[in-house]
Amino acid sequence: MNDHIRDIESVNFSALDLNLLRVFDAMMAELSTVRAGERVGLSQPAVSSALGRLRALLDDELFVREGNQMMPTARALELRQPIRQALAGMEEALATNAAFDPTTSTRSFVLIGSDYFSSLLMPPLAARVAKTAPFVTLQMIDHASSEVFEMLRDGRADIVIDRSLEPPEWVISRKLFQSWLVCIAKRGHPLLASHGICPGDAIPADVFCAVPHVLRSADGSRTGTIDPALARLGLARRVMVTVPHFQAVALAVEASEMLGSIPVHFARMLTGRLMLDVFRPPMDSPKMDVTMYWLRRFDRDPGSVWLRDQIAHALSAPEPPWFPIATEPDHKRLEAGSARA
Repeated sequence: MNDHIRDIESVNFSALDLNLLRVFDAMMAELSTVRAGERVGLSQPAVSSALGRLRALLDDELFVREGNQMMPTARALELRQPIRQALAGMEEALATNAAFDPTTSTRSFVLIGSDYFSSLLMPPLAARVAKTAPFVTLQMIDHASSEVFEMLRDGRADIVIDRSLEPPEWVISRKLFQSWLVCIAKRGHPLLASHGICPGDAIPADVFCAVPHVLRSADGSRTGTIDPALARLGLARRVMVTVPHFQAVALAVEASEMLGSIPVHFARMLTGRLMLDVFRPPMDSPKMDVTMYWLRRFDRDPGSVWLRDQIAHALSAPEPPWFPIATEPDHKRLEAGSARA
């Protein structure tokens, strides 16, 4: 790394505009002049011009087009980390005592979270922010959990909302609430009804395995958290469909006779909008700690502190029952299920 820093220092600094390094950093994150411009508040032509100046200074192409994407050269890959660390140091130094006034700030924040977290968080968070910080921009993106801490470190995100993970020592976490999985089926599912299984009941393991399933799986895997427990009973379910989002699980369940499993808070929100019934799984679902993560070096940054407080308040609703409040036509079935539980 010291060699790479010396490479940077060998450039004529009197000719180096530090904004060029911000453009380089944005290009490494986005690999697109348009998106890099949005990240640093420049037009696409301005980004291209900045890259041209940086190429001349460093005597390297830095980014070359491969198909529809700009790809970094070997020199750009070598310079990525030292430039990111240098910019991060400057950001930290400048942010230490920087004031943050939400009523006038035009700051943009990037959050990472799945459709489950974005559906629960963004409506109440947007409502809070719109009232107190009308010029702040919130962007929420989905990304694999295995890469979220790298994205925090590289400045591609400010906050991560995810399940309980093992963060590195330079990341701080805060538990927001607990969640767990419940089963959903389309309202009045014929096979469940024929077995006298009412909303609120636990679905027996053999019936659970007799119905095809739709599974939320980001990578296409057809194994969920309940499958090892079923295997210990000598049982296996048939996963007919996998989809990358919980919302798609709910929509597929409503349109078919498949079963699905989604987090309880999400189930409570969706059953008021979709024709769904909610059941307990055959085995107790493990509890999941929904957690917020951020960089330790931004722990005292006023803007980050403000955003974390807004997120915590937006997700501070009381814990729901394990099933959502029933709609009027289902009251008697829920009461009957509770009587047998």
